[in-house]
Amino acid sequence: MDLCYTSTMVPQLIRDLAATRKIISYNSCMTQLFTAHLLAGVEIFILVSMALDRYVAIVKRLHYMAIMNQRKCNLLVVVAWGVGFWHSIALLLMVLRLPFGVLTCSLHVTVVVLFFVPCIYTYVLPAGSENKDKEISVFYTVVAPMLNPLIYMLRNMEMNIAMQKVWARMSHR
Repeated sequence: MDLCYTSTMVPQLIRDLAATRKIISYNSCMTQLFTAHLLAGVEIFILVSMALDRYVAIVKRLHYMAIMNQRKCNLLVVVAWGVGFWHSIALLLMVLRLPFGVLTCSLHVTVVVLFFVPCIYTYVLPAGSENKDKEISVFYTVVAPMLNPLIYMLRNMEMNIAMQKVWARMSHR
């Protein structure tokens, strides 16, 4: 699964590293998005199945052969592919409905980054290391939620036109 997952992105990455113009077509982007999420979803559910297998082997060791037989293992693999597929379809259908403007999009990505990077930073640090939980948590508890109204305000066409007029007046001074 790791090899398949990385093969969905690495060819485009290598091409982009060598090319002067780093452009991907809309259809290629959607195909890459679907495939990457399908394979990542399958991998996650296979890892969950492996964790379940180890749990049963440790906690129910005397009943392991009865609980984790070949049929159930095959079922877990089929379920992993099914859930990964439906996850990818759902994600793709949501993404296909999004308007892809440079401004809804860059602002949303900024908020996502301001939300997830501090969360990941906070929870990845090992115990006992110098931790700035309170300072870092400001980003995902205060900054990101405060930016959401601004983003939706800028998506409003009337507000966008009014902001353009204000910027035009300020630039002529």
